[in-house]
Amino acid sequence: MLASTLASGVAELRASCVPAAARPCCRAAPSCNAAQPDRQSQPAAAVRLGRQQLQRAAVVAGSLSYKDAGVDIDAGNELVNRIKKLNPAIGGFAGTYPFGDGKLLVAGTDGVGTKLKLAFEMNKHDTIGIDLVAMSVNDILCQGAKPMFFLDYFATSSLDVDNAEMVVKGIVEGCKQSDCILMGGETAEMPDMYKKGEYDLAGFAVGSVDEDRLIDGKSVAAGDLVLGLASSGVHSNGFSLVHKILQVSGTKLGDKVPWGEATFGEVLLEPTVIYVRRIMKVLQLTDNVKGLVHITGGGFWENIPRVLPEGLQAKIFRDKWEVPPLFQWLQKEGGVTDNEMFRTYNMGVGMIMVVPPGDVHTVLGAGIDAFVLGEIVEGQGVQLV
Repeated sequence: MLASTLASGVAELRASCVPAAARPCCRAAPSCNAAQPDRQSQPAAAVRLGRQQLQRAAVVAGSLSYKDAGVDIDAGNELVNRIKKLNPAIGGFAGTYPFGDGKLLVAGTDGVGTKLKLAFEMNKHDTIGIDLVAMSVNDILCQGAKPMFFLDYFATSSLDVDNAEMVVKGIVEGCKQSDCILMGGETAEMPDMYKKGEYDLAGFAVGSVDEDRLIDGKSVAAGDLVLGLASSGVHSNGFSLVHKILQVSGTKLGDKVPWGEATFGEVLLEPTVIYVRRIMKVLQLTDNVKGLVHITGGGFWENIPRVLPEGLQAKIFRDKWEVPPLFQWLQKEGGVTDNEMFRTYNMGVGMIMVVPPGDVHTVLGAGIDAFVLGEIVEGQGVQLV
């Protein structure tokens, strides 16, 4: 009864965002995040010291990678390949489903990963919901879809209704920025699954697009130009490596960044940019956007090829934009290679568009702060020059 009473406050907040004509939806799903056991075999200080010494030695000997931080992109790709054998239709940024009158439903799901740890450590929960919305709506946007509604899943061991309310407020704000509604969600209390004060999030976005305006990259051709839209920072990918670099460098979230007045915690918690209004504005001006790429996990190397037909390569000119100081600091302090940085992070470019040369001026003149990033040439994959 107590859990039900606490959860009702969060449910009311979600419900306040649903128009009367909309039908709320609720879905429960198990979480795969289990609480990690406390280390009891050694004093905490000794454990920290030994780990930090080993990590510093690793940086001196070579460089840190995403895999060193516990995330194996290759293993993730292998899982996707196996899933494709079970369901060959997957592979884009989002899934599509016809629902009559030449329209397609477009759906996607995502979370915010270990960026959640920053919210826990800083006890700041009012922006992580924006990230949750952004990760899904930006994905369905890559198919040219306008977001319609969003669903969330909030799981915790013991519900802190104040923190949960702040999270949902962030989700509501993200939906407002996406011009969609929060249709509903699920709040799950699972004792002993998470550490005290911690929670996990998942989000689900659904939008629609006319079938003849679906963006899938199939029409991308040599000579097309690649345009970029700036990110606000790390967004919501690569935080396992961020945590590792902070640990190795001895940097605290409350420390000021060397390039400004903000703290590392503030810079790293900056919400993911939601590109919906900017991309929708462009799509109203031209029908010739051939490809859209949300730069998330896998960075440039893994995401850009998803819109490239066989035999084509995206040639990216590194002098076309300045990599933000946060990424420069992460690379220096972690001794991270260029290849690993561009495979893990957005490097200051959160969304990419592919358009024919004749439409470049239209896009650049749309007031969305786009910039030319490269071109499509014959070849394979991505080349940084």
